[in-house]
Amino acid sequence: MTGPERTSYVAALVGAGVGPSLTPALHEREGARHGLAYVYKTVDLTALDIPAAQVGDLVAAARSFGFDGLNITHPCKQLVAPHLDDLSPEARALGAVNTVVFTDGRAVGHNTDVTGFARSFARGLPEARTGQVVQVGAGGAGAAVGHALLTLGTDRLTLVDADPDRAAALAELLGGIFGTGRVRIGDPTRLDTALRGADGVVNATPLGMAAHPGSAVPLHLLRGDLWLADIVYRPVETDLVRAARATGGPVLTGAGMAVFQAVDAFELITGRAPDPEAMLADFAALVRAEAETQPTEGGR
Repeated sequence: MTGPERTSYVAALVGAGVGPSLTPALHEREGARHGLAYVYKTVDLTALDIPAAQVGDLVAAARSFGFDGLNITHPCKQLVAPHLDDLSPEARALGAVNTVVFTDGRAVGHNTDVTGFARSFARGLPEARTGQVVQVGAGGAGAAVGHALLTLGTDRLTLVDADPDRAAALAELLGGIFGTGRVRIGDPTRLDTALRGADGVVNATPLGMAAHPGSAVPLHLLRGDLWLADIVYRPVETDLVRAARATGGPVLTGAGMAVFQAVDAFELITGRAPDPEAMLADFAALVRAEAETQPTEGGR
């Protein structure tokens, strides 16, 4: 049961390397503003040595222990869907879930990555051209970002992934929703060709996180007339973001997506409307506090 009559909630984040995540603090701080006793934990698959394939067992355990919701992140967003009783339209269309809500004994999957990226993009790059966009990464987060970009009006989305079969599968899925003429597959060895004439590029891979160093987009391919959006937020200032800023081009960090997906997940789990601006301020304060005490590491 969710809704204003409830005063206590228990939720958790499930994924690999999520121990240092800021998501628990974001949820708990917003819960406190609503006068809720909100406990939000992490289930770090890496630290616990639990295979991602066992995510269904974790969902079953959370349900049996009376959890109200789960957030699901890499590498379980696509693996968890078959273990749920129902899916929201976005989650069903994409086959990817980042939020599970337990209601009346049922586990229902949602995808707030879609709305989270869309809201962040509209807020952070309101005047960006979206005629031709290159997206690197076609996993669970990539599916949500691609859906959001096409919803925002991207005319041609080029999907590039180290696994061509995964890119092809996502292109077919998104093409079935938005029209095959709007989605194509790019050669991961010729990203320079894909970026020629593009308005913007999105990193929808984990590369850039402290636990996954590097850049999915070769830094020398960035240019001042090309906007960049990165979904990584640990750290917020990735090498890719810093390099893009150096060109003078518009930049969107992963902070906005991290916050707005949490905003939407909080409402799904509690039934209460959160304060996005307060949660954005919380995120900034948490990042500052973390920077003052220790190097950033970990994942969403």
